[in-house]
Amino acid sequence: MSEFKTYEEPVEEQENTEADKARDDAQALRQEEGPRAEWYVVHTYSGHENKVKANIEKIVENRNMQDLIVNIVVPTEETIEVKNGQRKLKTRKIFPGYVIVKMVMTDESWYLVRNTQGVTGFVGHGTKPIPLSQDEVRKMGIEKVHVEIDVEEGDMVRVISGPFESFIGTVEEINMEKQTLKAKISMFGRETPVELEFMQIEKLS
Repeated sequence: MSEFKTYEEPVEEQENTEADKARDDAQALRQEEGPRAEWYVVHTYSGHENKVKANIEKIVENRNMQDLIVNIVVPTEETIEVKNGQRKLKTRKIFPGYVIVKMVMTDESWYLVRNTQGVTGFVGHGTKPIPLSQDEVRKMGIEKVHVEIDVEEGDMVRVISGPFESFIGTVEEINMEKQTLKAKISMFGRETPVELEFMQIEKLS
């Protein structure tokens, strides 16, 4: 029996060393590849949105999982309420009962979020969470989405969304920092300058 033990100990140590090396290599590869974090919608009990956000942030910090769960947002907007002649600035939740989480979807990160107190599930088909598209992220105002466009001053563009949808205009000015452009479109028989976001237009060939 003693001979069996002296034989097993170095083998076990070697296996552990190889396992540690494989784990380190896998982690290094993951960091090098930089898995892409996407925005997911998480359903919560009504009124528990901020508590869920705080709980997830605390668990992420304790487990050092900042590389998998990047950001947690409860979208809000400020409104002015006039009552008895008094103006009050109030903050309200845009999507009551929902928290938006930017994360790299893995079994570990899914389990952490799904089992946080106050969470009832991810939004998606069945048990598979579906990430938000860039257009949805932009419209919800969660994160500024950088859009690359192949448009120059003088080009003709068509408006594909917003109040000027289907109008055609000529690009006069492009602001890459604000991700907007100014174009002249024909309205009621006259040329009218309008400001459009990059996501609202497509270039005419």
